[in-house]
Amino acid sequence: MEKRIYNFSAGPAVLPEEVLKEAQENLFTLPGVGMSILEISHRSKTFDKIIGDARDDLRTLLDISQDYEILFLQGGASLQFSMVPLNIMPPVNKADYIVTGSWSKKAVKEAKRVGEVNIAATAEDTKFNRIPKQAELKLTADAAYAHFTSNNTIYGTEWQTEPVVGSVPLVCDASSDILHKKIDINKYALVYAGAQKNMGPAGVTLVIIRKDMLERSSDTLHTMLNYKTHVENGSMYNTPTTFGIYIINLVAKWLKKNGGLDAMYKLNKEKAEILYKCIDDSDGYYKGHAEKDSRSLMNVTFNLQSAELEQKLIAEATAAGFSGLKGHRSVGGLRASIYNAFPKKGVEDLVDFMKTFQTNNG
Repeated sequence: MEKRIYNFSAGPAVLPEEVLKEAQENLFTLPGVGMSILEISHRSKTFDKIIGDARDDLRTLLDISQDYEILFLQGGASLQFSMVPLNIMPPVNKADYIVTGSWSKKAVKEAKRVGEVNIAATAEDTKFNRIPKQAELKLTADAAYAHFTSNNTIYGTEWQTEPVVGSVPLVCDASSDILHKKIDINKYALVYAGAQKNMGPAGVTLVIIRKDMLERSSDTLHTMLNYKTHVENGSMYNTPTTFGIYIINLVAKWLKKNGGLDAMYKLNKEKAEILYKCIDDSDGYYKGHAEKDSRSLMNVTFNLQSAELEQKLIAEATAAGFSGLKGHRSVGGLRASIYNAFPKKGVEDLVDFMKTFQTNNG
């Protein structure tokens, strides 16, 4: 297939075409190197520059001060569900978790293996269709940290701003909306994110950790589970995912070239508004899952009037070149993931398709 289709997958997800073409052009041999990025040593000067540039560009995009370390790890956000409590829950051994979906529930499960978990708030009673209000949060004053998931791919909800937790260190799983807008890193003690949704290919996990948090990492931890190990070795205690970091580097440069995160946020809002307007103007034919003030800019979730109609739309959309619209297996329905690299025209074309489908199947 020569023509690219529209990829609405929640992850691994769409990457910028410009990045893919540059990677393709240089895959056989990096300019001036004589070998592929897939072949070079992670100890080489060439890769030193690649990982250094990726780190520096992310620092620029997110205004990350020198008070923070930037790590490129493996194991996905799922490993961070364990590494976070193992490293920074002691010695208090209790933490607050705000539960807004399946991934935060999984994070709670791993944290409970380390210490006491206080569920500061949950939206499970309304099928995770909303983000809890600040007034709902029942926080613990002496918690080791407070954890939240900034965007929920399965349910299509997103925090519009981070929760206020006072002097307690704030930890965020930002896997599915990292880099979609500028955030104030100084409000966070630790941010982690799998790369495969909005930043790069599967296999790399970004961790941004405030340096004072490293003091909590015990030397009794297993070597690979200790943040200090990775800081002291520049993310290269073991062989890193060299290709994945290379792509993150290209994506970061693409973001800078296209106006940075403020410009990206403006575009992301425009794309989401187009699709949500189609849903809202359909007279109930399409029904959004998330409450309006909790809607995600990255993952638009919705249903039709029956499962049969949903299957029909998915089949016809797939045939028309719209891939990945099936909702998560745990909730069904439909989901359009429109991350940074997803083109605005793709959203407009989907809306045209949805309007035609409604006309033909109303």
